[in-house]
Order: sequence, then C-alpha cells, then structure tokens
Amino acid sequence: MSAPLLDVRGISKRFGGVHAVRDLSFRLERGEILALLGPNGAGKTTAFNMIAGFFRPDGGEILFQGRNVARLRPWDVCKAGIARTFQLSKPFADLTVVENLMVGGFARSSDAGAIRDRAEEIADFLGLGRQADTEVQHLTAFDRRKLELGRALSTEPVLLLMDEVVAGATPAEGQEMVALVRRIRDRGITILIVEHVMKVIMALSERVIVMESGRLIANGAPRDVVNQPEVLKAYFGEQYAAGRA
Repeated sequence: MSAPLLDVRGISKRFGGVHAVRDLSFRLERGEILALLGPNGAGKTTAFNMIAGFFRPDGGEILFQGRNVARLRPWDVCKAGIARTFQLSKPFADLTVVENLMVGGFARSSDAGAIRDRAEEIADFLGLGRQADTEVQHLTAFDRRKLELGRALSTEPVLLLMDEVVAGATPAEGQEMVALVRRIRDRGITILIVEHVMKVIMALSERVIVMESGRLIANGAPRDVVNQPEVLKAYFGEQYAAGRA
C-alpha cells in the first residue's frame, strides 16, 4: 500500500488557555477531494494554518510526500508543493489579472516570459481570459474569488488547500465553482477543502472529516457522516441529535 500524499499525525495547538486543536490525525490520498467540516470554533482554520505553515504545531507531525513539513515557514511549504486560498481575497488591486497570477509563478521560476505564459493559461482556465489585462479592482467579487484560486494554482501545487471558496456566491456561481474545482482535480491536484455550504460538500467530496472542539469526531463518506449522531449534536445540539436517533 502506497503512502498517503498528506499524513497528519497527532497535531495539537494551544493559544493561551484555549486548546484549539487536540491530537488531530487524518490522511489524504493523492487525487482525492477531502472536505474538512465542523461548526464555528471547531479548529478547522487552525488545522489549515498548521498544514500551510502559518502556525507551528505544539506537537505532532505533518508528513507531505513523506517529508515532515510541520516546522517549515509558509513560503517553504509553498515551495514543497502545498498552496492555499484565503476566505477573504486580497489581491493587488492596481495590478491586472495576469500580473496578479504572475506573482505566484516566481515561487517556481525567474523566467518572466514563461511565468506570463503560464499566468495567461491559468486566466483562460479560470474563465478570466477576456479580463487578463483588467485591473483587479474592476472585477466582480466572484471573479476575485476565482483569481484567488488562480494565484494558488500559479505556484504549481501538488496539494491545494481551499478555504470556503463559495462564500457569498450565488447558486449559479456556486455551481460554476464546483465544476472548476473538479477540473482542478482532473489536472492532477489533490484538494483539501473547508466549506460550510453542504450542497458543495455533497457535490465535490469523496470523503469528509469532521472536527468539534478541536477533535476529530467523524471520518467517512459525506452522506454517512452528516447523519451520525455525534455530528448532528456538534452542529445542532444534543436535543436535535436525540430526536433523530
């Protein structure tokens, strides 16, 4: 049996007296789309930030392609092949779409011509080709969301961490993003996604893991996990879960 692409082993993180993540372990196989779920305050974002190098775990290991990346800086994690998007997109507003996409390309190369060619290809892939030379400040909120995704793709990741990519999107935009994420996976990129819109989770994920109070409480197929009593209790309270039993 081959080793997983990402193997998170017992990571924990405290902030003062708050234990945000407690002994979290899970695996992500190459080519998989895995969703990370949980109510507000469950520890999802903290776990994301540890994998991306923004926080250092207090304990445990994060093995990516067999290498422990738990102590690497964010830019070194990126160079190792892990990219992430942010829920709040903050592009360079006075630069064009292509110029924004080029920024990430310099993580891999210093050849400006090749980086521009790659940025233009990504813009076309995202459906932003006609706006390639448009300053980002003139884009719609959804197009800026796609640009945020493109900036991560421009670093040529093996693993993409996606944080609430359809937040604030219309139903039609949500469907477009789901199709786009599938196409990204078809390009050979493995995906770990945090998302609250359950239709997106059901449409995209082969498997979901659920956190509550910093702990992993469920791991399995989406339709199985969302009906587990412990998951229902975490989201809706003990009385609701008991009524569904």
